[in-house]
Amino acid sequence: MQLIADSGSTKTVWHCIDGGKTIKEFFSTGINPFYQTTDEIASSLRKDLPVHDLLGVDNVYFYGAGCANDDKNRVVSLALEAVLRPGHVFIGSDLLGAARSLCQHQAGIACILGTGSNSCYYDGMQVVNNVSPLGFILGDEGSGAVMGKKLVADILKKQMPEHIIQLFFNTYSYSPAEIVHTVYREPFPNRFLAQFSRFLVANIHEPEIERLVENSFDEFILRNILQYPESSSLPIHFTGSIASNFSAQLTRSLGRFGLKVASIVKLPIEQLVRYHTSI
Repeated sequence: MQLIADSGSTKTVWHCIDGGKTIKEFFSTGINPFYQTTDEIASSLRKDLPVHDLLGVDNVYFYGAGCANDDKNRVVSLALEAVLRPGHVFIGSDLLGAARSLCQHQAGIACILGTGSNSCYYDGMQVVNNVSPLGFILGDEGSGAVMGKKLVADILKKQMPEHIIQLFFNTYSYSPAEIVHTVYREPFPNRFLAQFSRFLVANIHEPEIERLVENSFDEFILRNILQYPESSSLPIHFTGSIASNFSAQLTRSLGRFGLKVASIVKLPIEQLVRYHTSI
């Protein structure tokens, strides 16, 4: 029996595989060793997963946000080993998971547009080149966190039309002071900001909202995709809620740069299962 997990900063999807097929699916909160300790992750696993049903699983393949180096990977590995006591644990980045899901064994450009953003050139076996995403303060262009940050900044600085500002505060109960406090003083500000992408989805018919979204995608393309020379000749794939919810705007942005979408997949987990059952 194998356990395959795809984890973003907000949500983790788990598939339990036996005989090449998914027999159980679970959901838990996001796991990110950049923000969490081994003990915190272990506590989250015990709370969210049916641990007794998974004890002693043969292999765990965990792909997650923040799993970018050996030290961070060890934080997650130790938590999984303590809680599930598996036979073997593999920890990979969410980017490697996305590339394996989207491209399988073919070369391509794989992109994540969710709470955060990331991209890579994948040669069909491994990630060969990666433009550092840098997180939502310095980078993460095109992500839910950055779009939320842009929206909130425009709302608080009154750079949006008055009816959109009023609609925002009618939709959310936060005061301006509470927003600033949460962003600068509370944990997981990226998750907090990314929640406002739902407001963008609901109001994408407003020209100012659509412009914000497309400008964010333009920035992602300029500062990430176009840094890969292979992007002009290889298929470009996307996964994540932002790519899925704004597929029309993303397609238009790519078209302005002479690029085309090969595929947009909301969640990579099903194709990750396909990848692991084909090797």
